[in-house]
Amino acid sequence: MGALASACSATGGQTGAATGPATSGAGTASGGPTAGASSAATPSSPPGSTGPTATASPSPSATRPADPASIQALIEHRYDGRNLRLSRERGSTSAYRQYFATYQGDGLTISGRINIPRGRGPFPAVVLAHGYVDPAEYTNGETMLRERDYLARQGYVTLHIDYRNHAQSSKDPDNDANLRVGYTIDAVNAALALKAHPAVDPGRVALIGRSMGGGVVYTAIVAQPGVFRAAVAYAPVSSESVDNFNKWVRRDPSRSGAAAKVIARLGTPEAQPARWAATSARTYFDRVTEPLLIHHGTADEDCPLAWSRESVAALEAKGKQVELRVYPGGRHTLASPQWDTSIRRTRAFLAQHLS
Repeated sequence: MGALASACSATGGQTGAATGPATSGAGTASGGPTAGASSAATPSSPPGSTGPTATASPSPSATRPADPASIQALIEHRYDGRNLRLSRERGSTSAYRQYFATYQGDGLTISGRINIPRGRGPFPAVVLAHGYVDPAEYTNGETMLRERDYLARQGYVTLHIDYRNHAQSSKDPDNDANLRVGYTIDAVNAALALKAHPAVDPGRVALIGRSMGGGVVYTAIVAQPGVFRAAVAYAPVSSESVDNFNKWVRRDPSRSGAAAKVIARLGTPEAQPARWAATSARTYFDRVTEPLLIHHGTADEDCPLAWSRESVAALEAKGKQVELRVYPGGRHTLASPQWDTSIRRTRAFLAQHLS
């Protein structure tokens, strides 16, 4: 999806209510891609490369800076994820050690929770981008507990990020008005910070996002192809930002202020379709180089399965490597035994593409 205007409900097996937004970006840092991404003349990077890709995607006028909510702004953004630091150890098991973590990027400090397998590394790693939880209620590392535990037991470093404006992360007052593209920047910077850590194999880093975090997945892999080797989305939001904006922002009276700010800058989707297309990941699917796996239930009460089908069709039309796994009767948060099947499929997918 593009600069995600909002998003669906929350976790990978925990928390709940659905009413929020999300998005992503690229960079320069030790073990990461170079800053400032791309012109249409630049050749595409292969999966697993560390440089961003440029293709013939839409771009703004050379005389006008890209809107901060646009994919072009995320392409051009300077990413500088660094200084991954571990502090309090809590929740460790016989298979892994778990720490409160912070890293820096985009002038902010972002908090999170990291699991590091016991034994000798370096290990492959996964950045986990969570679904919507009200930032005022969210606490450090409260979501995607099942994914973190399972993958760490399989030998992956897992960094669950809190995003800006969440938990102990720095504040960004412009994030909502910018369709929450800051979440994408946080995810890409997390990858760059991970790649510089001695426990991590910098050539084997993947991204997994759930619900709103699935939108972060879409936006990250179009804005900065090559940062991640593979990506997985669980019950993702739409790859068309208008779908998300209309569902969670425009029609929600409690968010009328945020809707007004966005429309004042971009215009309405009906009056300015080109401006809104420039905020959608789907518009830029030609840039994708990473294989993508999507899990989605047929009874998802928040993010319709049709959205994932549309995203898959758009990716396949561009010749991209994408796989959709559908779970009959599955709701927004998959329950066992369907979740167990999904995580085994995720494990096999990661093993194939991070080997």
